[in-house]
Amino acid sequence: MFNYKGRVVVMTGASSGLGKQMARGFAKQGADLVLMARRVEKLEELAQEIKSMGVEALPIKCDVTNVAEVNEAAKVVEEKFGKVDVLVNCAGSAKNNGVLNMTDEEWQFTIDTDMNSVFYVTRAFANIMKKNSYGRIINIASMYGMVGNMAMDTVAYHTSKGGVINFTRAVAAELAKYGITCNAICPGYFDTELTHDTLITDEFKQYMKATVPVGRYGNEGELNAGAIFLGSEESGYVTGIILPIDGGYTCV
Repeated sequence: MFNYKGRVVVMTGASSGLGKQMARGFAKQGADLVLMARRVEKLEELAQEIKSMGVEALPIKCDVTNVAEVNEAAKVVEEKFGKVDVLVNCAGSAKNNGVLNMTDEEWQFTIDTDMNSVFYVTRAFANIMKKNSYGRIINIASMYGMVGNMAMDTVAYHTSKGGVINFTRAVAAELAKYGITCNAICPGYFDTELTHDTLITDEFKQYMKATVPVGRYGNEGELNAGAIFLGSEESGYVTGIILPIDGGYTCV
């Protein structure tokens, strides 16, 4: 099961963090990778590492909030591979602030990066999948898209990730007739470039121990199994699900 040999996996946000980890996970299963992010030098480093595993890796510089760049990336991928089997929408960032103080610029940046980009990328690559009557779309949302929180004010992030969750359900219902599934993963607290400065504080460590039943942050690679399952041929009867990988945060 879960043999990805000959499968093409497109990963946005692949230059660091969870995207980089999942890219390695898919490569270990035999997938060919398309690595998309703004920092092309980091993509090229990862591509060399992945190629050493005996699979292909194509780095593409792309700002996922730019429709023209997204559409051009999709064109390049289709010309090279002729298909896209799996799309993982992992790119994201956020400006943290509460509803009383958040600026228009902070709000728009977060919505553009974390929600609008998912639409742009999904539209471009799902049209390739439709031609082949096969596809697996995995949207990386957040447990903060399912609940509120009392640890930090980040209203736009909650909003964008909640939007991604219901976008996932809508796309799952719409594209099922084309052999395309769409599911979302909602990560909990993982130590990445974006979260490190917050997670290492004593205050947040205490909050995590009080609110996460497993009692720790997610380790590197612990998102991979969920992504590999949802992206696999074997998961063809699974669509529209929202899968928290959060150490139990959303169950209490």
